[in-house]
Amino acid sequence: MNKLFKIMQYGALGFGAFLIGGLLIPEKIIIPVKGASTNDWNHSTFWYAPWGASGVHKGIDIFGIKNTKVLAATGGVVIFAGELSRGGKAVAILGPKWRVHYFAHLNGYTVTAGDFVSAGEQIGLLGDTGNAAGKQPHVHYSILSLVPYPWLITGQSQGWKKMFFLNPDKKLTSL
Repeated sequence: MNKLFKIMQYGALGFGAFLIGGLLIPEKIIIPVKGASTNDWNHSTFWYAPWGASGVHKGIDIFGIKNTKVLAATGGVVIFAGELSRGGKAVAILGPKWRVHYFAHLNGYTVTAGDFVSAGEQIGLLGDTGNAAGKQPHVHYSILSLVPYPWLITGQSQGWKKMFFLNPDKKLTSL
């Protein structure tokens, strides 16, 4: 029993060090569309409501010309590259600070789950897939924190979810 306790104790310490290590990795974020500037999205659409089936818009839409390169906003590991009903062709990257960077409505993607990417590396092409079909080509970009920030909760529609969704506009306009 004592040996089992020691194994669990060291396992918990190792897991804690792993979690803290992920929080300490510096996060370098770039605008994820090649050639785009802060003029290529509406700065007030994060958490805009009402927003279709999702209720609120949990990211920003960066517009451009169809098939423009979509870049990894930060380095990390690709945890999803595939197709979703609403997001269309999409990619999700687990980056520093335990944050998932989600890119939707791509015309195509150039990565697969398990790939390691650097900030600025091409991950796909700007498009209008999923529920953006027929709309101006763009990438929906969201940042989802796996570590909750409860002080971000508001009384807005679905405001409790704000502890997990960070405003990409604030990250990108502070570059």
